[in-house]
Amino acid sequence: MANTFKNMTFRGGSTNANTLTNIGNFGGSSNAVANGSQITLIGCTIANITSGVISVGVQLKNAPNATWTIKDAPIASGGSLVLCGGDQKICLQFVASGVGDTLSVISNTANSVDVILSYLEIT
Repeated sequence: MANTFKNMTFRGGSTNANTLTNIGNFGGSSNAVANGSQITLIGCTIANITSGVISVGVQLKNAPNATWTIKDAPIASGGSLVLCGGDQKICLQFVASGVGDTLSVISNTANSVDVILSYLEIT
C-alpha cells in the first residue's frame, strides 16, 4: 500500500447560499473516495472571505447516510474554523455499496468560504 500526503484547496464556495458543495475529489472522479482508497483528513480549515459573519456546516456522506461534523457554526469576518487537525482526524473510505465517502460544506452566504484540506491517501 502506498501512503501519500496531499492537500487540496477549494476557493469561494457555492454560488448559491445553503447549497451543499462537495469539497473533495480525494483521488476519485466523482468528488468521492476512489475505489480501494482510504483517506485520513489530518487538517481542515474553513475561512470566511466575506465582510460579515457567516454560518457554516460540514457534512460527511457515506452511501445513503449524511452526518454533520459541525452545523451552523458562526465564523467572523476574517476568521476561520478548524474542523480537524492536531488530535482530531476524520477517516473516509470507499464503501461496499460502490459509493465513496464525500465531505461537503454548506454556508448561509454564497461565495463565502475558502477551504484547505490536508490528508493522507492510502492506496
